[in-house]
Amino acid sequence: MVKEGDQIPDFILPDQDNNQFSFSSLRGKKVIIYFYPRDNTPGCTQEACDFQKLLSQLTKSNCVIVGISK
Repeated sequence: MVKEGDQIPDFILPDQDNNQFSFSSLRGKKVIIYFYPRDNTPGCTQEACDFQKLLSQLTKSNCVIVGISK
């Protein structure tokens, strides 16, 4: 299990446009990873909106947000 402060293992997943996304591209940044079961559900949408509200502040702190769904 990855814990706060651990280095993310490199793996590749498709992004929202079906392009390959590699976690190695995030080296040197702080990363928040959240998992959600399905797009366009109330809970998942709220979670994404909550992160969106913090995006400017997180970006200034060299932090990126990655949401992963099946």
